[in-house]
Amino acid sequence: MIENIFNTQRKFYNTGKTKSYSFRMKALGRLKKTILDNQELLYQALALDLNKSKYEAYLCEIGIILDEISFHQRHLRRWMRRQAVRPSMGQLPGSCFRSPEPYGVTLIIAPWNYPVNLSLMPLIGAISAGNTAMLKPSEYAPATSKALVKIISEAFPPYYISVIEGGVKENSLLLKKDFDYIFFTGSPYVGKVVMEAAAKNLTPFTLELGGKSPVIVDNTANIKLAARRIAFGKVINGGQTCVAPDYLLIHESVRESFIREYRSALESFFPRKDMSQMVTIISDRHYKRLKGLLTDGHIILGGQYDDQRRFIMPTLIDQENLSSPLMREEIFGPILPMMTYEKLEDCISIIEEFPKPLALYIFSESNRSIDLILNNCSFGGACINDTIMHLANPRLPFGGVGASGIGSYHGKRSFETFSHYRSIFRQSTRLDIPLRYMPYSDKNLKIIKKLLR
Repeated sequence: MIENIFNTQRKFYNTGKTKSYSFRMKALGRLKKTILDNQELLYQALALDLNKSKYEAYLCEIGIILDEISFHQRHLRRWMRRQAVRPSMGQLPGSCFRSPEPYGVTLIIAPWNYPVNLSLMPLIGAISAGNTAMLKPSEYAPATSKALVKIISEAFPPYYISVIEGGVKENSLLLKKDFDYIFFTGSPYVGKVVMEAAAKNLTPFTLELGGKSPVIVDNTANIKLAARRIAFGKVINGGQTCVAPDYLLIHESVRESFIREYRSALESFFPRKDMSQMVTIISDRHYKRLKGLLTDGHIILGGQYDDQRRFIMPTLIDQENLSSPLMREEIFGPILPMMTYEKLEDCISIIEEFPKPLALYIFSESNRSIDLILNNCSFGGACINDTIMHLANPRLPFGGVGASGIGSYHGKRSFETFSHYRSIFRQSTRLDIPLRYMPYSDKNLKIIKKLLR
């Protein structure tokens, strides 16, 4: 099946039909309409896979996708235009421009944690850039995967856009194909596998990975607000977010007040300790891993769990050992290890102990402290006095650096990611300057030196 779909997509792309503005706009419109027609199906699927409430499903998945489609529809005509570039002296009287063209047949491999958002967000970019696409959702979210099959098959023929279900076997078969572009979201470990497969065919790619995203709270921060916004970042999607705060570095003078406010924030999120709206852990394997991390360090608050629901209470843990299990890998759950510091420079040293993170968060009212962190730490994206919300603007590209990813997307950057920009020079035929032609002379060399200084 994979072979047949790949070949039919290649054949369809070669017809050139996907390249017109009208075709792309109609495709974006069909995708939006089909999503709207199947909203209830998506709500049900996300509830089955992750216990995701309708509110959170719309806020973090469906609504953000609908907004992204609208953004592309508003700006696509302008993005598709060729871009004039000033010619160099040696090119006069010619003209230069850049022209975006689609890559061709693309592969999108999506993860399970935001199975609608992280499947359809890159697909929107592939469509608006004029490509065909094969979408591989995660087998860990089977209900959502089936819902995506229904939505995509209703919106598009398989020779244009298709969903491939399955697990490791299907991923391996897909990665053997000679795609024109690969977009992968997932773990750094699998990202290396994708990168290796892409290298065999010299296929360009984007890797959206993760890492240990630090959050810093200094002694000037609004502690009540910081605790509330950090708690939001840690409990949304059950902490299973690639940009969730992974560990907390807090000034020793505000440690106790932060603990009080963090507890208060959680109590306000879950009145009467009703956790029914919180997303559960995706699988038994991930749940057992997180449950094991609860034994690493002193639990300050939380720590309860429910094996039947695969549920872990939002937990704050004292942690001072950088080599502990909690600090060796991305947590990807509602557990937040906390370390105190005396000088802000200590935070920089700790952050540098780990690969470059996908996100960094700092809570401070001191511009000097903010600048010190931003100027001395490398990361994919950041929030000042908030968490996660930098993802909410389609005008801000989203992506990692180093071990947290290669490339970026969202908004115009998604269009650019799935486009190859051709550099084109058009020379005039009315005038032919002889300086570049043989025979060369010292006189002409002096002229060239003056022109090219």
